[in-house]
Amino acid sequence: MKSETIKTVISWIENPYIEKFFYLTLTITVIVIITKIVKNVINQKISDHNLKYRTRKVLNFFSFLLILFTTSLIFNDKLGKLTVAFGIVGAGVAFALQELITSTAGWFAIIFNNYFKVGDRVQIAGIKGDVIDIGLFKTTLMEIGDWVNGDLYNGKTVRVSNSFIFKEPVFNYSSEFPFLWDEIQIPIHINSDIEFSKSKINEIAEEIVGHYEPKAQKNWKSMVDKFMIEDAKIEHFCAITADITCITVTLRYVTEYKLRRKVKDALFLRIIEESKKSNGKMIWAYSTLTVSH
Repeated sequence: MKSETIKTVISWIENPYIEKFFYLTLTITVIVIITKIVKNVINQKISDHNLKYRTRKVLNFFSFLLILFTTSLIFNDKLGKLTVAFGIVGAGVAFALQELITSTAGWFAIIFNNYFKVGDRVQIAGIKGDVIDIGLFKTTLMEIGDWVNGDLYNGKTVRVSNSFIFKEPVFNYSSEFPFLWDEIQIPIHINSDIEFSKSKINEIAEEIVGHYEPKAQKNWKSMVDKFMIEDAKIEHFCAITADITCITVTLRYVTEYKLRRKVKDALFLRIIEESKKSNGKMIWAYSTLTVSH
């Protein structure tokens, strides 16, 4: 009985497949350990969050490729005999996995062509949100908007196949120019002091959004140097339109792309406050209804 057990153990040890699996397991363990050590070094040495994230992603990808390459080397004698079979089924597999293959190609395009990075606010495939992860096959967004007004999170995470990069336009709110032009409209009563109102609204804009303009101007200059684009006006300004009901002052300004709603709220609060203190010089227009008998 003991001799049979010993023979069985020896046969297992001498089995070439067991030896190959042992070497494969050892190699995968070494690759995983080295990958973790390199990741720890990356976390300690690289301070830029975006560069750190992209480096880890590329490291994971090449570790995966190294494991596949090692497996093919260890089992090359068996894989060689399957060449014909792989050739026959290759076309079918490629067709079945075309979405995964295209998504992987999309990942390469996103990472190395800098379409967007983690933290950017984008609109892709009709979905607007902040990029929170760029996987090998899918990009994950924290969605904004939908049933929530303004540029605020609604709590949904959305995963979009990376193949969209070859099919859909990509709107990036933060990559080249991390500012947005926005505007608000203030209806002013026809009896208001228009010049006073316009001047006061400009003062409020200078107070709340004026500090964004030097940085926005610097970023826009880089855009003009890089692309065929006109040198647009960055400074805030007011424009006036009128109809039979009121005079409308439109304030146009730049703001950081994530602070659009907050800035708009601050502007309206200050304009309302100054309107109340204006002693009738800046009167908000309102609708009236006249009933005749």
